[in-house]
Amino acid sequence: MQDTIHKNWTPTSWMEKPVQQLPDYPDKAKLENSFETLRSLPPLVTSWEIEKLKEKLADVAAGKAFLLQGGDCAESFNLTRSPKIVNMVKVLLQTSFILIHEMGVPVVRLGRIAGQYAKPRSKNFENVNGADIHNYRGDLINSFDATEEARLPDPERLIEGYHKAGLTLNFLRALADEGFADLHHPEQWELNFMKNNDYYHEYEAMVESIKKAVRFMDAIAPEKATTLQKVDLYTSHEALNLYYDSAQTRQVPRKSGFYNLSAHMVWLGNRTRNLDEAHVEYLRGIENPIGIKIGPPYTIDETLRLIETINPTHEAGKIVLITRFGKDKIEAELPELIRAVRKAGLPVVWSSDPMHGNTFSSHNDYKTRNFDHILSEIKSAFAIHRAEGSYLGSVHLELTGDNVTECVGGANGLGEADLDMNYETFCDPRLNYEQSLEMAFLVAKEWKQSYL
Repeated sequence: MQDTIHKNWTPTSWMEKPVQQLPDYPDKAKLENSFETLRSLPPLVTSWEIEKLKEKLADVAAGKAFLLQGGDCAESFNLTRSPKIVNMVKVLLQTSFILIHEMGVPVVRLGRIAGQYAKPRSKNFENVNGADIHNYRGDLINSFDATEEARLPDPERLIEGYHKAGLTLNFLRALADEGFADLHHPEQWELNFMKNNDYYHEYEAMVESIKKAVRFMDAIAPEKATTLQKVDLYTSHEALNLYYDSAQTRQVPRKSGFYNLSAHMVWLGNRTRNLDEAHVEYLRGIENPIGIKIGPPYTIDETLRLIETINPTHEAGKIVLITRFGKDKIEAELPELIRAVRKAGLPVVWSSDPMHGNTFSSHNDYKTRNFDHILSEIKSAFAIHRAEGSYLGSVHLELTGDNVTECVGGANGLGEADLDMNYETFCDPRLNYEQSLEMAFLVAKEWKQSYL
C-alpha cells in the first residue's frame, strides 16, 4: 500500500514542481555541495521517536490527551547558548506542568526548536538606504545584517543549521533525561520574575500539591519512579527550506517509507500549501506527523483535498490542523471548517494558533501582539469546538523562556511604551516567560469549561 501511494514520489521529486518561499541561491555548485554534505550526515532524530509521537497524537485526536506546541518564531544561530535553551525548556515544561495539573490529562510537549531557522516572507527584497537587498529569511538562509553581501542566500548555512540543531537537541535530551524535569524538585523550575504575577500564589499552591503527590508515591513505591524524573520533549519546525528537509529524508531499516530525520514533526505554512506545488509534493511522501496551517486566504474544498493528499490512508495522529484566523474572523470561519472535516471523516488533531492572526504595529513601530487578543481567539476556538461537539486538543504558541518585551498585555500590564525595554525577536513577537505561564492557566480554564 505504501509503495502504491508514493509510486512517483522521492525525497527530491519536489524539485520538479513550482516552489514558493525558497531562495534563488546564486552559487548552484555550492548549493549542490552543501546538499550532498547534508545528505551524508547522521540523523538528528529517530524513526522510533517519530512513530511514538504519532501514537501520542492519535490519543490527542481521540480526546485522551493535549498537545502543547510552542517556542521561538525563528531561532538564531548566535543564540544557540545554554541559558537560552535552558529557559526554553523551562517554559515548555512549566506550561505543560500547569496544563497537566489543571486538566488531568497527558500533555504532549512539542517545541518549535532545533530547526526553526527559516521564515517565510511576503516580499523577496527590501529597500535599505536606497538599495534593494534580499529580505531576511532566517539564519538558515541569510544574515540579519542589512548589507547586500550578508543577505545573499548562502547554502553553507544549511550545514551550520544542522550543527546548531544537533547541539540544541543534544542539550535538550540531556536536560530531559537527567533530572532537570525531576518532579521531586519542581521548585527548581522557577524564575524570579514569576513572583510579580497575579497567578504566583496559585502556581505556588500547585507546586506544593505536586510535591505532596510525589511524596505519597515515594512512600508506597520501593524505589523512585524514573518517570518522575524524565520527560518526553519532541521537536518541530516549518518545512520551509526543502533543501534542508529533503537532504535529511531517508529510509530506515525494517520500516517502509521515508522519514524526515531532522525533526519529529514538520509543518506546512499558510504561504506554501498550494496543492500542485513543491511543499505539498514533499510532505505527502514522508512518514512524520504533519502540521497544516490554515487561515485566510483558504477554501474548505482545497483544505479537504490537502488533508487527503498528505494523509490518504486516514492514519490517526498524522495530521495536526492548526487554525489561525484572528480574533475577528474565527467565529465566521471555524464552524464550517469543523463540520466539513467531520463530514469527510478525516482524523485530525485540532490546534489553535492564536498568534499569527493577531499581529499589529504599535504606535512606536514595533511588530507586536496583544495578550487579550491572543486569549480572545483561544476562548472563541474552545467555545466553537464545544458547540460543534469537537475536541480542541492543542494550542500553538510563539513563546520564550526569556523576559522579553514583545507582546503587550498580561497580568503585569506591559504597554506599547515598554516594548523597547527588551525587544529581541528578528521576526514575530513572542509571549515572554510570565505571559506564557499566565496563558497556560487560562488555556487550562477554557479546556476544563469545555471538557470536564
